[in-house]
Amino acid sequence: NLPPGLTAIAEAIGSALGDVRLRLGRELRTLISGDNPPVRDLTKPLEGDPGLFGPDSVTWRVHSDGSMLIGGLRALLVQLMHTLAMAGVAEHSDYRRHPLDRLSATSQFVAATTFGTNEQATAAIEMVTRVHQRVVGLAPDGREYSANDPHLLSWVHHAEVDSFLRSYQRYGATTLTSAEADRYVDEMAIINDRLGGNESAHSVAELDQWMQKIRPELEAGQQARDAARWLMLAPLPLAARAAYGVIAPAAVGMLPTWMREDLKLPLVPALDPLIVQPAARALIRTLTWAIEGVIEAEAA
Repeated sequence: NLPPGLTAIAEAIGSALGDVRLRLGRELRTLISGDNPPVRDLTKPLEGDPGLFGPDSVTWRVHSDGSMLIGGLRALLVQLMHTLAMAGVAEHSDYRRHPLDRLSATSQFVAATTFGTNEQATAAIEMVTRVHQRVVGLAPDGREYSANDPHLLSWVHHAEVDSFLRSYQRYGATTLTSAEADRYVDEMAIINDRLGGNESAHSVAELDQWMQKIRPELEAGQQARDAARWLMLAPLPLAARAAYGVIAPAAVGMLPTWMREDLKLPLVPALDPLIVQPAARALIRTLTWAIEGVIEAEAA
């Protein structure tokens, strides 16, 4: 037992640490998903409709991990590589003035389709389809594009699945077995199918083959390089900058060398395993601790 004076000090430190944890967790959740409430309370036993996947799915396991922050940014960088997809972002997204809007929208979509009921998942998918109807135009090379093009939908889907999986395997709380990784890709195929994609990978091998097959279509034009540079230096709120300074290089470090060079993103290979990866793992543990603090407080 501590002397009374030290006990009081320890209690004061514990209280202050708890306040910091809650403040950090709430700020982080707002940055990621806006002010919308969670689609489901994950601290309570599942009741009723399990949604598209359910709590026993690999998708719930991967998508509830803090590594999704790094995987999400990697997915954005990969998606820039398709000229038609990039043209849609450049002409129909206000990401420069509202840097968190796209992150928030993507996070809400992933949350609704992963943890929501079937009704919530269907509503999220239908809303994306409606928004995509307005995203049409001409790319800089004169080709027409449409965000509801089945091939582009499949590209965006597979870039996300590839990024989320790679990020979880490197930075997640655990590592998926080969069978679990295949199951994750297979489970996620329903999202591509429901959105209207024309091809869906159902295993890691099929995902790798799909990404190799589309490579001839990928090239970083000026729009993509400008967006990538902007993503590295995004004018985020002060509370998010330190964390983003770790997340960004961690995402870049998971890009294929040819893609990173085409986007002109710097990386010192020796620093990635020695500095970036350890820092990113420590950050993810801290952010997960903060988010769990908010969940525990709200469940109390």
